Amino acid sequence: MDSSQESTQQKIVIPNSHNEKLVGLLHETGSTEIVVLCHGFRSNKNFVIMKNVAVAIEKEGISAFRFDFSGNGESEGSFYYGNYNYEADDLHSVIQYFSNLNRVVTIILGHSKGGDVVLLYASKYHDIPNVINLSGRYDLKKGIGERLGEDFLERIKKQGYIDVKDGDSGYRVTEESLMDRLNTDMHEACLKIDKDCRVLTVHGSADETVPVEDAKEFAKIIPNHELKIVEGADHCYTKYQSQLVSTVMEFIKTVIVMNK
Repeated sequence: MDSSQESTQQKIVIPNSHNEKLVGLLHETGSTEIVVLCHGFRSNKNFVIMKNVAVAIEKEGISAFRFDFSGNGESEGSFYYGNYNYEADDLHSVIQYFSNLNRVVTIILGHSKGGDVVLLYASKYHDIPNVINLSGRYDLKKGIGERLGEDFLERIKKQGYIDVKDGDSGYRVTEESLMDRLNTDMHEACLKIDKDCRVLTVHGSADETVPVEDAKEFAKIIPNHELKIVEGADHCYTKYQSQLVSTVMEFIKTVIVMNK
């Protein structure tokens, strides 16, 4: 079973608008429709949620594409903190690539920061009918102090950057990249999402990274919105992968069957 699934995965390299190569894996079923999956902060296409959702989509006979944003995973480019709109543009390059092959991207899905990216994409480009936001953050001014320290603004003003240790590696947050995040207004963006674009938000009730209240804020302002809370789940759905996948698949099957 696993070997046959492996054999349907094709590595695809897509240049973004800055001519950086984005690397992804296409779970090819031959369907016209493709679901594109977007990972979160300092993550990549092989994150467990990306893999599990892609395999479940593939089992339904629908093609799925999971890829690394620039500066992440196997893709070219530098890693930047913030970078939300840059990643939305990466996603645009991916969608254009498949459109040029007469494939139809019917759904974009993102986890955590990727959830914000797919919502920003929908607010800017208006060409995807369905969006799935898994545990995205509503207020991007929050959650910074936990990673950078509460005095992050004065420190970054003083030296122009903050170096963050993260496991064995780390990353540098520049003032410019911090401002990119602080100036990304998810409230304003969500008001620009078309009324005929269906948005599903899924969030774990025990998420300590992004509080479940953020999901409820999205539900208040996105016009065509469905909210599903996975009771007990944390930010990465650690013990709740099957509940997450079944919630996502219920939406995907409804949408793709309705379109046929």
